[in-house]
Amino acid sequence: MTVNTTIQVSGVKETINALKKIDPQLQKDFRAKANEIAQPAINAAKDVYTQVPLSGMAYKWNSRGRQLFPFSVAKAKSGVKLRIDTRRNAVGVILIEQKDPATAIFETAGRANANRLGDQLGFVGAGRTRLIGPAVYKARRGVEGEMEKMILDTARTVRQAM
Repeated sequence: MTVNTTIQVSGVKETINALKKIDPQLQKDFRAKANEIAQPAINAAKDVYTQVPLSGMAYKWNSRGRQLFPFSVAKAKSGVKLRIDTRRNAVGVILIEQKDPATAIFETAGRANANRLGDQLGFVGAGRTRLIGPAVYKARRGVEGEMEKMILDTARTVRQAM
């Protein structure tokens, strides 16, 4: 009696997780290639940080023992990173994020509720960011096709390996 089994990878998260099970080096290569493909969008996000938004942001701010500021352009640029999130409840899988706390506060201040910092920086709508979001959305057209092709090729590799 013969037994037939088929393994089907249905999504990006599953493909990336399957890479780690097959060979961890494959997942590292996937991350490196994704970072390389997304580099134009990452560079566009870095290029929007040219100056300190408010003069007071250049000074130290502490909140409950945690240092939130000073804001610096160099730290803002180095904080832009690509992240691959394969958790079950993740909204996106391949993300371009701002890791610097001061810059993240600048990007989102006043978004959820009105406050003095948000009022000084200007209005930003719910679910939006001030600089990084628009920059990435403008640059993503050139990245999406390449990323989709790489993901489909990776899924094909995973299916062949299993």
